[in-house]
Amino acid sequence: MGKVAIVGIVGRTNAGKSTLVNQLVGEKISIVSPVEQTTRNTVRGIVADPRGQLVLLDTPGLHKAVGTLGRLLNRMARRSSAGADILCVVFDAAQEPQLEDIGWMQRVAKERPEKVVFVLNKADRAPFFETMFRDKWEELRVESGELRVESEGKGVENEELRVESGKTGVESGTWDVKWVKAISTTEGGAKDVLDALFDLADEGEALFPEDIVTDYPRRLTIADSIREKYLAKLHQELPHELGVCVKEIKEDAGRWDVKVDLLVNRASQKPIVIGRGAETIKYVRKCAERELKQIFGVKVALELWVRVEPQWMKNEKLLTDMGYMGGEI
Repeated sequence: MGKVAIVGIVGRTNAGKSTLVNQLVGEKISIVSPVEQTTRNTVRGIVADPRGQLVLLDTPGLHKAVGTLGRLLNRMARRSSAGADILCVVFDAAQEPQLEDIGWMQRVAKERPEKVVFVLNKADRAPFFETMFRDKWEELRVESGELRVESEGKGVENEELRVESGKTGVESGTWDVKWVKAISTTEGGAKDVLDALFDLADEGEALFPEDIVTDYPRRLTIADSIREKYLAKLHQELPHELGVCVKEIKEDAGRWDVKVDLLVNRASQKPIVIGRGAETIKYVRKCAERELKQIFGVKVALELWVRVEPQWMKNEKLLTDMGYMGGEI
């Protein structure tokens, strides 16, 4: 028996949550892109360590919701954080605190989850706004007016705040709020985050076998791989207008034949997804097939079809098929 915890990885979009999760797990399980709202589902990654096991929930980034899909993504982030043993809030500290960053701080100050890690990501950047984030947290914590706090040290990396409260959350005892710096793009850059999470984890039985790094459904893994390749190829040209829906997986010995619909809102977007002489769609297919073979250990043959589906992001049946509404995937 070792330590075990379910960790909700939250924060505003593009703060580096997925990169951090991949670094902690030691393998790529979440897609990564400089385009905002890359992660559209809650990806579960499992960290196996001599100290125990951490189950990481990589959530969609909190953002100003637009439409049905936007509201669903925000709901996923909030629900995942509510069900976690440890809340890990990732900040892009290479920028000044943004509205969504402050929103997460306000939520922590109000709801007072028992165990919290604030990660100041991108610590290799300059300027680095560590002081501004810490000052904003202290301001919000004091402004809440609901806590009587006895601090064991000011300005230290790991604060242990003793809280007395009669409200839901921490009834008494220690409220751990740990501050950690990270460089999630660098090997070893997440070590302090891992140490902080295991410090807060409790003794318990492992939740998953040691050789599993994710239980993310394969349909979503395939869809995410394809979407990541499109984001890398098209950049901002078609960031949120593209949906990827895996329709069928036919399994033969050592080979999967996968039929996929690529959804766009307007006919004018179809040539962008296909590319001149089908260059773009061929490039995406080749790159995704190579990556999926590494992930699943079998040859994956993708059949990609571009389909015009006006306002697909508001179509609840399609969103369910794509795994955004808890339906069968």
